[in-house]
Amino acid sequence: MTSDLKKINKNPNSRRKQNIQEPKLVERLIKISRVSKVTKGGKKLSFRAIVVVGDENGKVGVGVAKADDVVNAFKKAKTDGRKNLIKLPITKSLSIPHNVVGNFGACKVIMRSSIEGSGVIAGGAVRIVLEVAGVKNVIAKQLGSNNLLNNARASICALENLTTKSQVAKKRNLDLI
Repeated sequence: MTSDLKKINKNPNSRRKQNIQEPKLVERLIKISRVSKVTKGGKKLSFRAIVVVGDENGKVGVGVAKADDVVNAFKKAKTDGRKNLIKLPITKSLSIPHNVVGNFGACKVIMRSSIEGSGVIAGGAVRIVLEVAGVKNVIAKQLGSNNLLNNARASICALENLTTKSQVAKKRNLDLI
């Protein structure tokens, strides 16, 4: 048994040996809902959790999961959110680089960059996604459906479309001045 422990410690990919810390992620719960499935034996109750995970420094993801109890649904949604992390560019004033629109289902989210000190002017799930992403100054409007999950996913779609000046210049084969 001690030889097995020595093999584990000699592993070069061991996180403990290299002292590599995983980035600290913030989890915010959007909604827990009770859902039921009608089967031959009756109704089977379970819980669905919608969680936003991010590092408040430009990484954010939305996770959804169902389980028989709330705690397991939250844990599963958290791991799902970690799998779906995206990286977004943030300006020095902690805003987004340009105006952007995101669509998902019947939801449409419009985001505009804002001056420093204005705060996050958004509602519902869009506000939570932006705060967890680390964006501090932005104006957002959600149009269409009020579905929390679709609004969160529409805001993720909008944030995925963000680009920086250097990315656009590289795509167009131009030199930045």
